[in-house]
Amino acid sequence: MARRMRVRNHKVVLNRSAGGDAGITALLVVLGILMFIPMYFSVMTSLKPLDELWIFPPKFYVINPTFKNYADLFRLMNTSWVPFSRYIFNTVLITVAGTFGNLCLGSLAAYALSKIPFPGRKTIFQMIVLSLMFVSTVTGIANFITFSLLGLIDNLLAIILPACCSTLGLYLMKQFMDSSVSNEALESARLDGAGEFRVFWSIAMPMVKPAWLTLIVYSFQGLWNTGSSVYIQSEQLKTFNYAIQQILSAGIVRAGASTAAMVIMMIVPVTVFIVSQSNIIETMASSGMKD
Repeated sequence: MARRMRVRNHKVVLNRSAGGDAGITALLVVLGILMFIPMYFSVMTSLKPLDELWIFPPKFYVINPTFKNYADLFRLMNTSWVPFSRYIFNTVLITVAGTFGNLCLGSLAAYALSKIPFPGRKTIFQMIVLSLMFVSTVTGIANFITFSLLGLIDNLLAIILPACCSTLGLYLMKQFMDSSVSNEALESARLDGAGEFRVFWSIAMPMVKPAWLTLIVYSFQGLWNTGSSVYIQSEQLKTFNYAIQQILSAGIVRAGASTAAMVIMMIVPVTVFIVSQSNIIETMASSGMKD
């Protein structure tokens, strides 16, 4: 006589007390305030007149708020022998081109490593992971020699090309495709007659939208803050962040203008991050990356 077995599926429900919820909420509020303080202090500092900038200990409020620091910054921008619009153009060009290239190359390579079986792909991915251990300082001399041989010294491509080939973006996309893109969906599209690029663009990329939005944010923030570079020598090819550093190096006289410049530099990446923060959290949870 066959023995009938009953299996009960028990749903686990996590219960927290009201005190536990209140404690977690309070902790998150405190952490949020601590993260917000640096941005708040930077904005308040940019509104301080010169005599308030040197008050010790520093105050988190403004006694006599003024926009003179911003006016001084724009005056300096207009009197520079290289127009500040040129610095801004260089920064925007590097940021947009580098981010776009990183997204395209990283996504295509990640798709190939994750979903197309070919000999040696595990070895290639291990080399990519190993490359994450090397900082730019270690590879600086080799990169300079390479760009010199290619004739890319004093050329914006010397900054854009390494950004396009960032292995961090490739790693992030590959890990997310492994966990979020099902092989069955790709096979169904291939059986329906879709080409490999069509499968990649129409099936895989929509499934990993949080990952490539996160990649855009990370790449954008890194390139937007690009400062002086050993590959760039002409003043006309320098970035906006470099121009800000030049203002900072002028000393006390331009301290107010430098605080305004730092706020302007901060606004763009912070705005991009706020808009995409939910996708970044989802990507970090799925890829196993922590920052």
